[in-house]
Amino acid sequence: MRAIQITRLGGPETLTETELPDPVPGQDEVLVDVEAAGVNFADAERVAGTYLPPDLPFIPGSEVVGRTGDGRRVMGLARQGYASKALIKADDVVELPEEIGAGEGLALLVQGLTAWHLLGTAARLRKGESVVVNSAAGGVGHLAVQLARELGAGRVIATASSEEKLDLALSLGADAAVDGSAEGYAERVIEANLGNRADVILDAVGGPVFDAALGAVAAFGRLISYGTASHQDPSPVDVERLSESNVAVAGFWIRPLLAQPGGYRAQLNELLELTVTGRIRPIVGGEYALSDARTALEDILARRTTGKIVLRP
Repeated sequence: MRAIQITRLGGPETLTETELPDPVPGQDEVLVDVEAAGVNFADAERVAGTYLPPDLPFIPGSEVVGRTGDGRRVMGLARQGYASKALIKADDVVELPEEIGAGEGLALLVQGLTAWHLLGTAARLRKGESVVVNSAAGGVGHLAVQLARELGAGRVIATASSEEKLDLALSLGADAAVDGSAEGYAERVIEANLGNRADVILDAVGGPVFDAALGAVAAFGRLISYGTASHQDPSPVDVERLSESNVAVAGFWIRPLLAQPGGYRAQLNELLELTVTGRIRPIVGGEYALSDARTALEDILARRTTGKIVLRP
């Protein structure tokens, strides 16, 4: 099979295309011919060794859409996604309807499930509450905007780093879209929320943006952190400040939920149904040949992408 492999930790330049033996499925695994593989910010961090450092040599990627030997079109988590063939645990295999594109399906697998759990599980969003989605044009953010509306949010506010990304968020159903930089963040969010602080803020930027978001959370509101794309640490959280404002801060990581056998099938099928019926629209931001995996990671790291990025073997 063709695969993208690293033999040393580093940046996207460490990715090398190579030929390897086909993987052999175990008793509880299914072999698929890969139609498309998902690319995530976390892949770049694993390649660099800053997140779940891998054993070397290593094939990045964890999401695939493909065909089984009996012709089924399926999707699921794989140990080695950047390849022409991959293994999925049998309990985790989900049928992908033919009318849903491979990139759209991959957008739902990790990022869609993250958005679903951020709103429904971590933030426990109630109908009528206001929601702010930072990085609203990204893989998780663009789906969180739509799912917030689907789950009954009263007002959805998007933040992003460019006019193009703000326009995308508005086209997906955000009521308002504002610059997401730290300086003046709270003031812009409160103005966009008609003079009110927000009930829920979802943040994967961290650093000064996280600090600024604390000033925009309403009493009994929730600020949910699920990443630090800025690679900057926020200031220590002042517990007294939280108590005085009746504000909750929580963290979320999708990995433990995905690690449970069959633990994501029900929610993923729900997201697929929402997509088939047109109630949410996963965005595919770009497709790259497998041999261009380096460029795909470079573009993600430079924040030149929107929506889901995929590789085509």
